[in-house]
Amino acid sequence: MNIPNRFQRVRLLSLIAVLLATASFAAVPPAMIEGPIAAEAPGHPSRNGIYSASALDLDAYDYVEEEFFISGSGNTYSQPDMATGAIESGGHPYNTRLVVRRPSEDDFNGIVIVEWINVTGGPDKDIDWWQSGEHFMRNGYAYVMVSAQHMGIDTMIDWSPERYGQLDMTASGSVSNDALSYDVFSAVGRAINRLGEESPAGATDILQGLRAEQIIATGHSQSASRLATYANHIHPLEPVYDGFMVHGGGDLIRDDQPVKIFKLMAETDMRRRAASPQPDSDNFRQWEVAGSSHVDVPFEIEYAKARNLMAGLPVDDVEPRETECALPPYSTVPFRDVLNAAYDHLVNWIRDDTPPPMAERLQVARALPEVEFARDSYGNVLGGIQLAEHAVATAKNTGMNSGTTNRFCFLYGSHEPFTAEQLRSLYPSRESYLEVVRRVVEQNLAAGYILPYAAERTLEEAQSRGIGL
Repeated sequence: MNIPNRFQRVRLLSLIAVLLATASFAAVPPAMIEGPIAAEAPGHPSRNGIYSASALDLDAYDYVEEEFFISGSGNTYSQPDMATGAIESGGHPYNTRLVVRRPSEDDFNGIVIVEWINVTGGPDKDIDWWQSGEHFMRNGYAYVMVSAQHMGIDTMIDWSPERYGQLDMTASGSVSNDALSYDVFSAVGRAINRLGEESPAGATDILQGLRAEQIIATGHSQSASRLATYANHIHPLEPVYDGFMVHGGGDLIRDDQPVKIFKLMAETDMRRRAASPQPDSDNFRQWEVAGSSHVDVPFEIEYAKARNLMAGLPVDDVEPRETECALPPYSTVPFRDVLNAAYDHLVNWIRDDTPPPMAERLQVARALPEVEFARDSYGNVLGGIQLAEHAVATAKNTGMNSGTTNRFCFLYGSHEPFTAEQLRSLYPSRESYLEVVRRVVEQNLAAGYILPYAAERTLEEAQSRGIGL
């Protein structure tokens, strides 16, 4: 007798659960949206501006940023192992906010990205906008950020009680563990009008006339874990989103649903996941970026800009924070280049069922008692998506680090430049260095792991380094 493997068993149980769930189905309660809420410019001393306003140049792309408040009542749900949940209780009031960044109608590509905002450490952080906002604006995506968790709300209230004091994601303290976050996220997705739809009489059109061809959920790290829970247990009850971009977090995600799921992981993120990898399938794809870190230099730069903008400080010439980590922090492998390509693949996958390319996973030398990756003689990891910054190494870039005074050091990765002697040994001439960079860039572009503008920038940066001179 053939015994199904773990993933086959999970899929079988999930299919059964989907059928059973219809018996307990109930629609997500309706919500009311108010806005756009009048706001002062970022950094205004009144603090009556948008918390986490974009530090990217919206005007350069003719984008508009607006904030809305959303209120309603939400349910709490059970979360059975890899199965659709059921409503446990309902009628819990909430009041939170969302922020829309949208192009003109002529520039809109029909795709709406909805980000579950990260609240690690307290403040709302629109990390996917930091990483991919330029890509979104370059290509005409609309973007919506959702404050779904009480920690972010509490931070906003502390920052400006006058503007945000009425917000609450706990039903006046009666609901814990951000249990209402899931219905909020569904309600926001449902408030976006699709092609052929119009807002009900008296309802607020948050995209001001834009109509969505696709609505994609996205989230990083802590938010990715919340999205995985949402996709596994709550979203099947009333599907709202066409696809999920889950990166930097989240465990096994059900692929027995008609929704497309893309999971993108840095080297950092695979330390506790590589021992039992989830295989690719018709509805699931996972990429792993060699040498990249959970938090990298572009991440830190954009976070610094966002903080400065709120404080009314200049956003130019900002630097990553000092970390006091055991190794020099921040991998310089550009994770966002792969993330941007993945977004475009997900759009095409949803639109015409063109599957993204599969990618080699990071190579594991030992799985137990803890994962140990296979590495080359310089300490750089083998396998995964090998960007030129990693494959044509001028430094040891890893997703690993540690520290005793900074609890987040393990997220920062490391960057240790090669010595002049090592560089001369690897690249005896400028031509030899640039040729191998060009070859790797062309391979990654052809494979679909990066986009043309990222390829061009990588070649320009290689030209500027002076390696081999």
